[in-house]
Amino acid sequence: MRNEDLLLIPGPTPVVDSIYDALGEETRAHTDPRFVSRFKLAIERTKRILNTDGEVFIVAGSGTLAMEMALVNTIAPGERLLIISHGYFGDRFIKLGQAFGIQIDLLQAEWGQQVDLKHVKEHLEKNQYKAVTVTHADTSTGVQASLDELIPLIKQHGALAIVDGVCATTAMPEDMQHNYAGPDTAIDIVLTGSQKAIGVPPGVGIVAFSQAALKARNEMESVSAYYCDIHNWIPVMHDPSKYFATPPVNMIYALEEGLRIVEEEGLKERYVRHKAYGSAVRSALRVYGMVPLAEEKDAAPTLSCIYYPEGVDDAAFRAELAKEGVILSGALAHLAGKAFRIGHMGNTTPEMLETAIRKIGEALQNCGHEVVVEEAVAVLQETLGSLSTN
Repeated sequence: MRNEDLLLIPGPTPVVDSIYDALGEETRAHTDPRFVSRFKLAIERTKRILNTDGEVFIVAGSGTLAMEMALVNTIAPGERLLIISHGYFGDRFIKLGQAFGIQIDLLQAEWGQQVDLKHVKEHLEKNQYKAVTVTHADTSTGVQASLDELIPLIKQHGALAIVDGVCATTAMPEDMQHNYAGPDTAIDIVLTGSQKAIGVPPGVGIVAFSQAALKARNEMESVSAYYCDIHNWIPVMHDPSKYFATPPVNMIYALEEGLRIVEEEGLKERYVRHKAYGSAVRSALRVYGMVPLAEEKDAAPTLSCIYYPEGVDDAAFRAELAKEGVILSGALAHLAGKAFRIGHMGNTTPEMLETAIRKIGEALQNCGHEVVVEEAVAVLQETLGSLSTN
């Protein structure tokens, strides 16, 4: 990769040369048959990866736009939404829903933990919800949601299951035709962005609707949106030569190449790889006295939020790493200054992770902490080796 920095934040993530090459191709008219064919291929790849029999929407925008599209097209003003939140980005659905007059109920886990299923069940039995949102991997906490447990519960109570896959899609299973507990217990909407596990620069929002989710939109006379109204995008997704709003031509090139890489590796292989990455990074950092916020059973394969050992100054530590070309993110909200976040997803390689573990150890040493770098590297290598072969 021709990247100067080792970008191990929760997104954007490292970009490989072939994606840069695609991004740098000649910008063509959005009606040019050569572009239209690439756009069609990106749509087809997305449908295969998410295994949906519904519609996918690929638009210029961020993951937040994708969140908005999911809500505004399925939940009418006055209808009720249950938000299952494992951190800052789960909470983001609160203001999104309120902006469209949706009635909000929130189930908020303590940061680092999963929401108690008993409380989810209690809410679903007490109220009639049009939909429930679940953040598959929350970027603020590194906590993953248990879709195996949540999706059947949501569907059995007649609500639409909306999965925020921004920090999960292509790294964690999101099969939209997988029935978790018998008929009609599949995910209804998956929303995501281009810049995390898919490994493409930011700029594309992606939303997939099941047939049930499409039916919900069809039953709404109108929605409080124009750009985000999927009825305006369906003709374009069926025939990308049609016009509604100008597509991000070069980003579509890049996305198509990123999705090609995903399919070439294989989804099952990617799931195994990301699980190994997450466990190995957290195991290695524990050698330095750096404790993950989430217990391993709740920890996401794509990123981790890690507490500092006592006495480490967040800004000084990350500045020291940045001088060596390793970029990490600070923690959010009440964890700011107490922890950092490290991404280990997308096009990230074992060699990158080893470099990061070494540089983190050296930065700790430079900040006055005695650590054994080679021991942490050995744990990383051993954990990667054992998990990737299982």
